[in-house]
Amino acid sequence: MGIGVKFAPLLMSAAVAALAAPVAAQPMGAPDIAEAARANAANWPSAHTPAAITDTETENRISLLLAQMTLEQKVGQLIQADIAAISPEDLRTYPLGSLLAGGNSGPYGNERASAADWNRLVDEFRAVSVEPRAKGVAIPIIFGVDAVHGHNNIPGATVFPHNVGLGAAHDPALIRRIAEVTALEIAGSGIEWTFAPTLAVPQDLRWGRAYEGYSSDPKLVAEYGKEMVLGLQGKLEAGKDIPANRVAATAKHFLADGGTEGGDDQGDAKISEEELIDIHAAGYVTAIDAGALTVMASFSSWNGVKNHGNPTLLTDVLKGALGFQGFTVGDWNAQGQVAGCTNTDCPEALMAGLDMYMAPDSWKGLYENTLAQARSGQIPQARINEAVRRILRVKMKLGLMDAQPVVRGDHAAVGAPAHLAVAREAVAKSLVLLKNEGSVLPIKPGAKVLVAGPAADSMAIQSGGWTISWQGTDVTKEDFPNGQTIWDGLNEAVTEAGGSATLSQDGSFETAPDVAIVVFGETPYAEYQGDVPTLDYQPSDPTDLALLKSLKAKGIPVVSVFLSGRPMFTSPEINASDAFVAAWLPGSQGAGVADVLVARADGKPVRDFTGKLSFAWPADARAPVTEPLWPLGHGLSYAKGASVPQLSEDPRVDIATALNVDSFFGAGRALSPWVLSVEDAGGKRTVGTAPVSSAGGAVTAQSVDVRAQEDAKSLTWTGNGTAVIEGPASDLTKHLAERMSLAIEWRVDSLPEGPVTLALGERTLDVTTLLVDAPLGDVSTLAIPLKCFAEQGADMAQMATPLRIVSGANLSLALLSASVESVDAAGTCPPVAN
Repeated sequence: MGIGVKFAPLLMSAAVAALAAPVAAQPMGAPDIAEAARANAANWPSAHTPAAITDTETENRISLLLAQMTLEQKVGQLIQADIAAISPEDLRTYPLGSLLAGGNSGPYGNERASAADWNRLVDEFRAVSVEPRAKGVAIPIIFGVDAVHGHNNIPGATVFPHNVGLGAAHDPALIRRIAEVTALEIAGSGIEWTFAPTLAVPQDLRWGRAYEGYSSDPKLVAEYGKEMVLGLQGKLEAGKDIPANRVAATAKHFLADGGTEGGDDQGDAKISEEELIDIHAAGYVTAIDAGALTVMASFSSWNGVKNHGNPTLLTDVLKGALGFQGFTVGDWNAQGQVAGCTNTDCPEALMAGLDMYMAPDSWKGLYENTLAQARSGQIPQARINEAVRRILRVKMKLGLMDAQPVVRGDHAAVGAPAHLAVAREAVAKSLVLLKNEGSVLPIKPGAKVLVAGPAADSMAIQSGGWTISWQGTDVTKEDFPNGQTIWDGLNEAVTEAGGSATLSQDGSFETAPDVAIVVFGETPYAEYQGDVPTLDYQPSDPTDLALLKSLKAKGIPVVSVFLSGRPMFTSPEINASDAFVAAWLPGSQGAGVADVLVARADGKPVRDFTGKLSFAWPADARAPVTEPLWPLGHGLSYAKGASVPQLSEDPRVDIATALNVDSFFGAGRALSPWVLSVEDAGGKRTVGTAPVSSAGGAVTAQSVDVRAQEDAKSLTWTGNGTAVIEGPASDLTKHLAERMSLAIEWRVDSLPEGPVTLALGERTLDVTTLLVDAPLGDVSTLAIPLKCFAEQGADMAQMATPLRIVSGANLSLALLSASVESVDAAGTCPPVAN
């Protein structure tokens, strides 16, 4: 698989000296950065990639390659495509430098492909990338994957607790071992690059990526960042490749993605440079010093300027003050969010200091436009050469460009027993005991135990997002044959201690148990789909609280095991529990929970509680948490307990207002408390993140990308059916008085032969003509004044169905948003449907 060239040592080139003075962003078309978003490199701490990343011979090899490469090949190195949007054959025409497998992309269209299949796919692409070229020189691709809590893309792999749980362990040495295991399993599937660790320092837990952060404490993040990099890559050694059982790390997402206003994913961090440095940069200093080979830029902005287009951050700070000598990579089509850019046209990002665009499905257009800009001189050769040099430097350190390349692919490493043991230990160490009245824990030997709750036997809920698929909603026990759900672990431990355990999700029983363990929590989510308006747990449907109260009312001691990607306002649930355990998102080894909760026959558990909060626990539903119920570092144990008084159950937030019932759909999902369903004569099915069809198959819904990853739902009719958004009865009368409209943003892709109707409440209008007038294939907005429905008798004071679309076969549209807005309020009304 080598490139067929053995490089002889050359004299020291001028390029080596350039290592200490990276090319600055050129003024060509570098964006005009607002003063508030201008970082002053002189204010930043000192860091530097270890000198062992390269040497004179390596830099001269790179100089020789740069002299041999065509401009087309150089531009190709700057672009990364997703395996779902490219074939090996494409690389013969488009010499791209990198591939990734996004959260919903698997080899050959199979999300549940084996390690061997992943290895085969990588080899197929790499073999084409190194084929001899008529001009220039062939360069092997580098392949990246989101292995963010173990090699979470492969069934049977070792899946660790998400970072929020690992932070609670407060154990840097454990983090190093976890990283080493993860590297072994990634390399075991033939892959050499992971997009981890996440070094965000989340400050607002409403953020949907909060669980990707270890802590709100920058000191802990800095400790963990160093250990993760060293565990994934090993220590960089001069003149030596990274070993075959190690992979390249990615410090992400640069910078302050955990500091956005309102906890909005891809939002704006409106903070001072001092806060940017003191809180959000801490992990990058240690990760760069440890040798992180890549850094991923953040989707987010700092004081109004997208980080992908901010040269003062990507060049002056990252490549200057922080001395980073690897390469920078973008996030999923994030270049398209830079001012003046699109997904396929963004020289501004490259000029700002981005070295490799992540252009999963936009790669072809981006390649063509970037090549044209390079040919015209709009993008200077010096900037292109600097970016390519950095990319080649990393490829060489990984051994990809040796005459005999480093070979990865020890499939037996994936899910090895020793690895599973580390994950089980991590689960146990991550648990935080917040309440234990009457010493109900540990569960005593010989006890009759009822295990209840929707998450007790759910591998999906305990693993969370980024597990098999991006959102992780379709994970099953069969995906992890060497794993255990929390129920599996409890059942085994209770039985071994001479007791008996019964699983009853709804808490029903025939014989009263001695104790009930109720496992509940957040359902899986990832990125912006996990953004929430408040920290209140189950504000619109408190079914878990009802279960706890029901068991308590029957005189049964209740232990709550709460699964979540963040601390949440759960004071009502804590009050209804005798014991309360924050178990986070523990991953595939649920038996680690039983190791702490259940006593063996000798009356002692395998482990005591050692976990401590790495985020403050909220006393109410407000965010950010400024008046915590329990501070960072809090946690009880069997050796050191404490009584918990009755807690206030006041969320101190107007939940109805915070839920914003006026917005029904956005960011690719129905917005709480609303639910999207598809329905036909066979029955109705709820739409989540996974593809779903109505019971009779007439309507299909699946996530699609329009402006961002999975920011819309594609609805396709193959027969007579309905797409409907429903929820609690809400009062829209004030909006009627304000002359507002039902506004729907969509992209109409195909039209049926028959009529299409749209209803708000039970009043239905014929919108066939409006759809016909919409631009096919382009995003448009349909606005219908609320008065149009009210005049037909719709009850605006009790509105539980704000949107219902009924059609026959062949209608296809991508729904981006639906809400009540002041759009075309004086417009004419469509005709009433027959």
